[in-house]
Amino acid sequence: MEEKIQTAKNLIEEADVLVIGAAAGLSEAAGLHYGGPRFRQHFSDYMERYGLTDMYSSAFYPFASPEEKWAYWARHIQLNRYGKSLPLYRELHELVKDKETFVITTNVDGQFAKAGFDDALFFEVQGNYGEFQCSLPCQQEVFPNQELVEAMVQASQDFKIPSSLIPHCPRCQSPLVPHLRVDGAFVETQKWHQQEAAYLKFLQEHAEQKLVFLELGVGYNTPTIIKFPFERLNAALPQASLIRVNLEDGEKEGIITIQEDIKEVIATWRN
Repeated sequence: MEEKIQTAKNLIEEADVLVIGAAAGLSEAAGLHYGGPRFRQHFSDYMERYGLTDMYSSAFYPFASPEEKWAYWARHIQLNRYGKSLPLYRELHELVKDKETFVITTNVDGQFAKAGFDDALFFEVQGNYGEFQCSLPCQQEVFPNQELVEAMVQASQDFKIPSSLIPHCPRCQSPLVPHLRVDGAFVETQKWHQQEAAYLKFLQEHAEQKLVFLELGVGYNTPTIIKFPFERLNAALPQASLIRVNLEDGEKEGIITIQEDIKEVIATWRN
């Protein structure tokens, strides 16, 4: 494993460009846990009141009213989107900052932006906690939510927010929802399509160069977004390499698979 980690480090250093593909495993390694002690610390009252066990399953809980639903979601969003930048993301940025790097991620927590990654070389495929969208949707448009989320958190009492703070679409007055890809109503804004086009352009422009695909914490929930395309591109492009860091992935021919904690691997690469 040490030899693999060193080989991967050499490939990163020798690369002309990098493409980072990141999913929940990276944020988990960084400390953004959806369950366990972190959930108990911030949602012990919800555990007692509703029997909730973690932030993933809680997102699907059938709250009895919009006031109750938004009291939960405001805290969820504030904790996972508007907290501090996590050290692991900053360390990753330090590792690759001298390389031209594109990031494609299914994470919705905004940690790449907080760490200083270039917004022009960045594709958030599944949305962002920091935005609301119309539930219909009536427009392919999103709305920044920090001010409203913070107001909800401040005003929450007895597991409810005031009815006046329930968010509605300013265009059609339908309920707003978090801008997350959970069904076919997900909004793909003009910026979303620009990010997608930038990603495809980046791949086309650097197809003949030493290109390293660095896959971090990508599982099989949505493998068609990062994992499978990275495998195909690695096989097709003449000077491409694929480094996969994930505790649960098995070996595959032509891929450097590192079954170690992401945090420890990045620390080793930086030394």
